[in-house]
Amino acid sequence: MGRGDGSGRIVSAPGADDTGAGILHVDMDAFYAAAEVLRDPTLAGKPLIVGAPEGRGVVSSASYEARRFGVRSAMPVAHALRLCPTAIVVPPQIDRYVALSNQVMAIFRDVTPLVEPLSIDEAFLDVRGVRRLWGSPGEIARMLREKVKTETGLTCSVGAAATKHVAKMASTISKPDGLLIVAESDTRRFLAARSVRALWGVGPKAADALESRGLRTVADLLEAPTPVLERALGPAMADRVWHLSRGIDPREVTTERVEKSVGHEETFADDVDDPRVLRSELRRLGDRVGARLRAHGWEAGVVAVKIRLSDFTTLSRSQTLAEPTSVGQRLGETAIDLFESVSRDLPVRLIGVRGEKLRPSGSGALALWDEDEDWRRVEDALDGATARFGKGVVTRATLLGPGRAGGGVPSHPRPPHGR
Repeated sequence: MGRGDGSGRIVSAPGADDTGAGILHVDMDAFYAAAEVLRDPTLAGKPLIVGAPEGRGVVSSASYEARRFGVRSAMPVAHALRLCPTAIVVPPQIDRYVALSNQVMAIFRDVTPLVEPLSIDEAFLDVRGVRRLWGSPGEIARMLREKVKTETGLTCSVGAAATKHVAKMASTISKPDGLLIVAESDTRRFLAARSVRALWGVGPKAADALESRGLRTVADLLEAPTPVLERALGPAMADRVWHLSRGIDPREVTTERVEKSVGHEETFADDVDDPRVLRSELRRLGDRVGARLRAHGWEAGVVAVKIRLSDFTTLSRSQTLAEPTSVGQRLGETAIDLFESVSRDLPVRLIGVRGEKLRPSGSGALALWDEDEDWRRVEDALDGATARFGKGVVTRATLLGPGRAGGGVPSHPRPPHGR
């Protein structure tokens, strides 16, 4: 679920210019919570939390009424109830949500065959080729919102723009139950007013690095010299941000996805309460998932983690990547971020990392940047070493233990220069 509570919502006026805005991002509003209201209309307008009410359950979704108290996804339910004591907690019913999602996605595909689901409650649509059937992008977006409401009883928010990146930003800003259109000619102006944190693919760490240098808005990025961006983010990420801040995004709506996954889990002989050990294990599992993906020619569009605590409470969390990858370093870093967002409860009995939403490697549009280029080269070399000498001959230094750090892959975010 999004982190917004509906404050600061911006929507387009009827008849807004939609020239060139042929990419739609459709995002269901507080999907799980809305599905529960659909099941029980007496919950409408009340602060609602979807999550396990007992033990160490976490928030799966929350109504906008609850979000205004600070309730967020992945937050422990106990903490959410301290923030919003009047909230009603209902257990999730995943089968019901999946059925509703399938119904919504079918509505999308009735309008255009070019539908790219990102998760159970959001998707990109390319409507540039169906204008003769349905009208302009703005007209199609309004029709979609009406069809979803009429046929399912649910509301959705839609962003329409010339690129996936800007369309996703626009849908977030228009929530809940809104439509925001960004004409192609208005892209730079729209972006300039946004926070650097709003750029899709710029995570909290990158945003912190930019803000520490006084770069808080996209307008600041547009004025910043390239060396300043490179010192803050490194050359690859700086190049990415340079393009995103100018509305340059080559990613196309991709429909060919394979609904499979690749994952690895580790059950510890003794419960682990050392966060350093758990982070190291997540990196190791990320490496194993990446190696399997590369061996079979796949890339993962989603990273998921599974954590089982000592009392057998099982937590899970997933994140859609800005670009699908088979790079173990990226998978491991994302898994660590997810683990730290889900729970800091210890000790841990089992931990797992999974790559989901697989697609053939290189099947997407050619990007203007490759944030993981350096690590990709390192891992390609490791694959060659493994093929020649066998598994386990070369590994990360951090996995070898004290005093055995020679010869491993560096654990810092980038390989050293002069490789």
